[in-house]
Amino acid sequence: MGDLVYWHLPGFSVFRDLNTTLIDLMKEYPNSFYEDYRVGSVYGTFPGAIWNGGRTALGFCPKGEIERTIKLYNGKHVPMRFTWTNPLIEECHVQDTYCNLIMHLADTGDNQVLVNSPVLEKYLRENYPDFKMISSTTKRITDPAVLGEEMKKDYFMVVLDYDLNRNEEVLKSLEPMASRVEILVDEICFPGCPKRVEHYLDEGKRQLEYDVAAPFPCPNKQERKSFEDCKKRPAFISKEELQEYRARGFQNFKLVGRGLPQSLVMDSYLYYLVKEEEQEFIKNQIGKRLTALAEERARRRAQAMGGRK
Repeated sequence: MGDLVYWHLPGFSVFRDLNTTLIDLMKEYPNSFYEDYRVGSVYGTFPGAIWNGGRTALGFCPKGEIERTIKLYNGKHVPMRFTWTNPLIEECHVQDTYCNLIMHLADTGDNQVLVNSPVLEKYLRENYPDFKMISSTTKRITDPAVLGEEMKKDYFMVVLDYDLNRNEEVLKSLEPMASRVEILVDEICFPGCPKRVEHYLDEGKRQLEYDVAAPFPCPNKQERKSFEDCKKRPAFISKEELQEYRARGFQNFKLVGRGLPQSLVMDSYLYYLVKEEEQEFIKNQIGKRLTALAEERARRRAQAMGGRK
């Protein structure tokens, strides 16, 4: 169709091995993938960053590991996109040492930020102007008029709320600006979820308080989600339907994955990016390389422990 398609992949930290392996395979075996598909970014957070929103990610990542991850993705010419979308961020949070360290290390001119909180967005624009700013789907903009106003703002891109994926009036109005719209094609949440905003607030509170004690009463809660579950949702856009969106000028598509099993994420990568007749081959290549990476990591840990004796 001429124009490139850019895929925005989840979990740059938790799925780092999977993502970097996929990126490498796309370069090594281009005939196994759809030729005009590219990885547009990898989104997510480093664990323990209080600015993070959408999904809670507790823990901590050392400075050296942050640097290695940034160098790894940017060295492959893939931008990292930080999910700084915690809706509860106020002035007292913007000077957070850890989050500012991450931004300083990633301030290479290659990376991007998803935003929700006006306070944090203002701080980021003033202090890290080389990051591209993206309006997050966590804003839950479902009013076409409000969406129209959002598109007029100085955003590199606006991520469409999944409930608008099939709204013909909205899609038509966005066609002149289609290159700045990102569409989430495989959302697993319920359509019209009445608790979605409340859930984002809850996740933000957990991130700020480092607390996951009480589970949020999500109506979509189940033991183990799969990519087949995504396919059953009304907002799901199949790879065949995707071509219709491309014909209208839409080029940026987002895949879910944060907080979900790696098996679901890999299934989505295979389904959307890999030619059907090549999926088994690429799946086997991914499996072999992930095993090799895990074994190498275990070997280094054992060597490090041996050196401490």
